[in-house]
Amino acid sequence: MIKHLMLLLNMFILLVLNSVFSDVSLNMDATEQVEAGNEIYVEITLNKSDYDSFARFQQEIPAGLNPVPVNTANADFSFKDQKVKFIWLKLPDEKQITISYKLQVNQRLKGNFDLKGTFSYISGNERKSVVVSPQNIVINASSTIDPKLIVDIKDFKNLEGPSESTKQGLEQVKCIRQLPYLADQGNEYIVNLLINKGNKEKFAKIQESVPEGYTAVSLESKDAIFTFKDQTVKLLWMNLPANPYFVVSYKLVPTEGVSEKPNMSGTFSYIENDKTLSIDIIEKDVSLQNASSENLLAVLNSTIGKTSEAISYTQPLDYSGKVKIEIAESALRLINDDSKLTSMLEPESGIYYRVQIAAGHRPINMNHYFKKYNLDKEVRAEFHEGWRKYSVGSFYVYKAARDYRVHIWNTTTINDAFVSAYNEGSRVTVQEALMITNHEWYR
Repeated sequence: MIKHLMLLLNMFILLVLNSVFSDVSLNMDATEQVEAGNEIYVEITLNKSDYDSFARFQQEIPAGLNPVPVNTANADFSFKDQKVKFIWLKLPDEKQITISYKLQVNQRLKGNFDLKGTFSYISGNERKSVVVSPQNIVINASSTIDPKLIVDIKDFKNLEGPSESTKQGLEQVKCIRQLPYLADQGNEYIVNLLINKGNKEKFAKIQESVPEGYTAVSLESKDAIFTFKDQTVKLLWMNLPANPYFVVSYKLVPTEGVSEKPNMSGTFSYIENDKTLSIDIIEKDVSLQNASSENLLAVLNSTIGKTSEAISYTQPLDYSGKVKIEIAESALRLINDDSKLTSMLEPESGIYYRVQIAAGHRPINMNHYFKKYNLDKEVRAEFHEGWRKYSVGSFYVYKAARDYRVHIWNTTTINDAFVSAYNEGSRVTVQEALMITNHEWYR
């Protein structure tokens, strides 16, 4: 008995000492009580001391809550598998930083839950963690929802999945245009387009013909490359958004003397079985502006089977050589007007690393620009977060990429090269890649 008491006492002393002498601490402030349909505001203050390398703050979020970032303090924000993550490749210089986000509460929820969190960081090449004190949050049932539809937050994830018709609606690629409508002020028309991408991930294009007398200006592109030329609007994706369905929008600005409502026509193009397919955009009298996810899904389900038949209009893709579809060619011309198609970075499997050597917004002649550095590896280009990024090499071990980065520092005038990480062709932080592969980090 005494032995057990001594053991518990020692554990308590260790916990107290850890809280007293730890140089990293967390404090969380969140909305304690909210009505379903509103938002929970979460703010975390981190006293990080002098640590400035890889770090991650993570919280598990119950089903029915949708997080939206507010202040990331230069972290990479993500939400997947009900986990909110703030990831820093390098922590900010300030000893105290604040991050925050909002949790949008589903209107059907009620109940309470404990919001917890863990901050992990690297110290002396070892991973350490600090746990934030949990906070209980109460969700009151909405007064505007039928009581029969209200569900306790603990049971929300166990709700019956999508019906067969809903699944069919989500699997069918389609594009729906809301009838263009006048903006609140002025004589400009707003064009909203709802895209359901199905299981498509890469290379897609919206192309719309704009009537004479109007010019088009992007409002929300969802990371697409937006262009307007020769009365044609184009939105081009090298990588489609993660959401299965989403809305893009632009406005039509009339020239002087034009008053007629614009009549629109357009197509949505995508890749399937190594071919580029094209479908007509359906125009409907629906509301897509600021629509909830449930309302967007209802619009999609109302058009099941109404999408026009997809038409193949290009040759098959040849991933071993040049990409032979019009969508990829158009996007690549925008990314680098003077480069060959083979200079585009192609995805590889698994975790791998490259060394980024330059980035910019304007197209360059890659062969001419990088020739002066006498690099022994081929330079490849990619379009990421609005930047044209150029990198070399492909390494499956982080240390090999780090060593090649040092080689570039020592043999060229490029002194700001750094290692970038990828998972199945998509950029991730180096920290995430290291955690997945259990590789060590080296300065």
